[in-house]
Amino acid sequence: MFRLLLASLALVGTCLTASAQEAALQTILQEHRATIAESSRKTIGPAIDAIAASGLPQAQRMLETWAAKDMWMRKSDGLFFAGRKGEGRTYVLTDFDTGATVGSFASSELAQLKPNSGIRAMIGTALVRFQLSDPDRGKRLSALDSIQRAPEAALLPPLRASIEAEPDVEIKARKQRLERLLTIGYDTDPRARVQAIDDMSDGLGLDLRAALNPLLVTTRHAAPALPDEANIAAVLEPGAAGLSVVDAYDLLVARDLAPPRVSQDDIRNALEAHIVGGRVGDVPVAQLDTDAARAQAYAALARAGAVPALVTQADMAAAVAGHVFFDAYVEPSRAVTEAARQALDRIDLKVGMNQTLDLALDAVSLASIYFLAAIGLAITFGVMGVINMAHGEFIMMGAYTGYVVQQVIPDHTLSIIVAIPMAFAVTFAAGVAMERLVIRWLYARPLETLLATFGISIALQQLAKNIFGTQARPLTAPGWLDGAWVLNDVVSISYIRIAIFALALIFLALFLYIAKRTRLGLEMRAVTQNPRMAGSMGINPGRVNMLTFGLGSGIAGIAGVAIGLFAKVTSDLGSDYIVQSFMTVVVGGVGNIWGALAGAGMIGFLQKGIEWMNPSNTLAAQTYMIVFIIIFIQFRPRGIIALKGRAAGD
Repeated sequence: MFRLLLASLALVGTCLTASAQEAALQTILQEHRATIAESSRKTIGPAIDAIAASGLPQAQRMLETWAAKDMWMRKSDGLFFAGRKGEGRTYVLTDFDTGATVGSFASSELAQLKPNSGIRAMIGTALVRFQLSDPDRGKRLSALDSIQRAPEAALLPPLRASIEAEPDVEIKARKQRLERLLTIGYDTDPRARVQAIDDMSDGLGLDLRAALNPLLVTTRHAAPALPDEANIAAVLEPGAAGLSVVDAYDLLVARDLAPPRVSQDDIRNALEAHIVGGRVGDVPVAQLDTDAARAQAYAALARAGAVPALVTQADMAAAVAGHVFFDAYVEPSRAVTEAARQALDRIDLKVGMNQTLDLALDAVSLASIYFLAAIGLAITFGVMGVINMAHGEFIMMGAYTGYVVQQVIPDHTLSIIVAIPMAFAVTFAAGVAMERLVIRWLYARPLETLLATFGISIALQQLAKNIFGTQARPLTAPGWLDGAWVLNDVVSISYIRIAIFALALIFLALFLYIAKRTRLGLEMRAVTQNPRMAGSMGINPGRVNMLTFGLGSGIAGIAGVAIGLFAKVTSDLGSDYIVQSFMTVVVGGVGNIWGALAGAGMIGFLQKGIEWMNPSNTLAAQTYMIVFIIIFIQFRPRGIIALKGRAAGD
């Protein structure tokens, strides 16, 4: 008997609890039933706010159901339920509070609530409060994205409350940053906002600048005297730059502090409205053919009280002199605007310094590309004095070699590792063949060498078109080279550019080793300085020229693999770099690897600097660069680092 009594009490308690829960959420819904049923974005705000502010756990599910267009209203009693498709044309309704199934109802007995995009956006904002503490990490990230897209004051308290219990370190750091940003914009305590500005002033993020800039928005005002309560940004002097006397008077008119000016159109319209018997006042219409006559007639009407009086220059000057004009911050707190101004000044300085660093990194990256493309030309041109117009085509051959290797080896990392020595071998062999078959017969005949190599370059381009077609072929970088090294919101450099810079350093070290530590390097230097004396010492200049030309061509092939990772691999690839390669060699100093490095650095920094000054016209930047180089060569005809020997003598 006692157990039966306890069971009855438990059942009654459960029913009462369920009833209380139903009343808690359903009561809120019923209070706003008409608004919810109407589904108008202009009036739905209070209903959504009441649901979100209820703090009930089932409110989140209800809002999500509403946003998904799965909420239904039963027409018989106006109650709201979650609905899902049942058999036939029926829908199964579920109570929001208890989660219990209410039953199946025909669609004719229900009204589906279909919120438009505006209402769904408002529901999404309300859901943020619940999603900030949701166990699902994805929902918490989605909530932070929503706050970042549409920040508002109502989201600051729930965001703060969710930080302490956040288990994810990354999300917690993001919450803390968003909390600081929202504090800057929406906190009611000026001291808290100033503290948040000071905490964030070392950053460079766009979101920080987006939070600070609205604090310094100003509006222009006119008043008999400066108001004490206004947060004044600047006091303006009428007639000075930025505020003419006419603009100042128009501001007085807009503030109802002065009568409006009368324009010539106003005068004409007023005169037309007061024509009586072919006259305006005592003046015949035929005499109103000048501005002075019309002004005189209008003044007569004004004296009679028929029209507003004319505002003369003296009237405007007097009205302006009797008022003060100033720009006032929209933000009322002086402490907040001063902190924001100082923070933005510091940020602007740091942004400028970081932009300079970013520009320097771009210039170094471009210089490494030019150096890698020109190092082979520096070897052949410096040692042999051969103007090789087909150098760009060796770069193109290296890029196509990398493409072919990737067709055989699908692994991008392994294919690049194989492609680099393969490209060197292919272009080395092509360079040796070209030197043996063509170049060696044309020594000391630079014009014929130029024409012959130019013809070879055209032939190689056409051969590439016949084999690979005219469409660009992909040379895909390994996955670990995707993306960029980001220092902050201003400075970044792609991993591919970093890899090319490292490759350029490797080949600089390799060439220095060959030149200083190997017999080939010793013979190269001997032939460069005095080929006849080198021949008399037992060195074969022909063999040295052949190996040197092959070495330069092979390095050009490796440069093609590197350039192909970020440029389009086409038959015209080499044409984009042949001019820069020759400029690099000539400006730096013919036949000197350090000169090529200096020339690449100079051209890279010069081109990026000109592009920075004229970013909308890259072609003009290249033109200015060429003009500068022509002028430079007039003063330094042997380049930055001059070389003694045959190349310098020629």
